[in-house]
Amino acid sequence: MTEIRFGKYNGTGNDFVLIDDLEGRQSLDAALIAAICDRHRGVGADGLIRVAAAPDADFFMDYYNADGRPSQMCGNGIRCLAKLAYERGLTDKRELAVSTRAGLKHVSLHVQGGRVDRVTVDMGAPGLRRRDLPMQGDPDSTFQGESVEVDGRSFKGWAVSMGNPHLVLFVDTDPQAIDVERLGPVLEHDPRFPEGTNVEFVAAADPGLVVRVWERGVGETMVCGTGACASLVAAHLAGLVGARSVVRFPGGLLDIEWRRDEDDRVFMTGGVERSYEGTLDAAWLGARSGPA
Repeated sequence: MTEIRFGKYNGTGNDFVLIDDLEGRQSLDAALIAAICDRHRGVGADGLIRVAAAPDADFFMDYYNADGRPSQMCGNGIRCLAKLAYERGLTDKRELAVSTRAGLKHVSLHVQGGRVDRVTVDMGAPGLRRRDLPMQGDPDSTFQGESVEVDGRSFKGWAVSMGNPHLVLFVDTDPQAIDVERLGPVLEHDPRFPEGTNVEFVAAADPGLVVRVWERGVGETMVCGTGACASLVAAHLAGLVGARSVVRFPGGLLDIEWRRDEDDRVFMTGGVERSYEGTLDAAWLGARSGPA
């Protein structure tokens, strides 16, 4: 296997390895992706994005969690893709259509001095039916304000899809007091979610919301874009915040707006940074790739 050039980016602390593969030359199996995302022996990241060509969009976001499994959508990752595409000259557009496994997403680039510093993403309408997640039970019913029991604790939970599944749990204390490392894995694999779920622990605070997130297939991360959207939707339905709010994570802030009374779509705005670029060594890659 030949060397692979990559970029390391983060969206409010949620970090990714991005590989430009518009010509479709790269073959990345699950074991190799997990090795690249390994924080001790690889580059280290919450996920990997292969920036690919798309017949019906500007780009395809071929996104994988840190464990090597493909995932439908990543709100912070798509902002990183937009920055890479613009700053590498893959496009001169400031409005992009990006194909994802969760459908077509539209992003708006905020450019200062030739650099993309923020990106607004049209995340689409939230899915509130069990079929949207998916979640066991009547496929046309919702899961809103229901009791969720875990490890002797009881939470009020909302199930929301933002192209990927989320279980939003409201807490009365600072989310920092929650043992996310213990509760997160149990809830991720709750049998009611046959494909697993992301989990948000959310508290209302002035202003907005404070959130910690356990990402499916990754673990606790500094921030989660789809999780921020799901948290805002659930909190608004619960009467805790308005339809637009700041959502605070350990990694920073995201501005989320649910245009519920207009087109039902959720918009997310957040910062994006490039940390560095590098090259994955051919010998290292060969030792970690599966059989051809």
